[in-house]
Amino acid sequence: MPDAEGHPEVAEMELRSVLSALADDHRRLVIVTLLGEPEDTERTCLSFGLPVSKSTLTHHFRVLREAGLVRQVDRGNSRKVRLRRNDIEERFPGLLALLAQEKA
Repeated sequence: MPDAEGHPEVAEMELRSVLSALADDHRRLVIVTLLGEPEDTERTCLSFGLPVSKSTLTHHFRVLREAGLVRQVDRGNSRKVRLRRNDIEERFPGLLALLAQEKA
């Protein structure tokens, strides 16, 4: 069962949801960008510079969170996002290596 913020446990991460989340160019760009940064990097959602409205940005990060690809945490008056590298690698071995081959 997902936690209070909507993050699924590793065993609850579904391939269908992950692939659906990654099918969108903006969401895949977020993941590929995070892959190119040091592990445990946290960034604000706005820092990715996606050319979408605030409500669409919120939607994209909700999809990523609910698929289990990112963890969102509140940091004071902002919300930060971090790639769930270890969880993704545990559940879907090799997926991140394939994504890392894409250019951010």
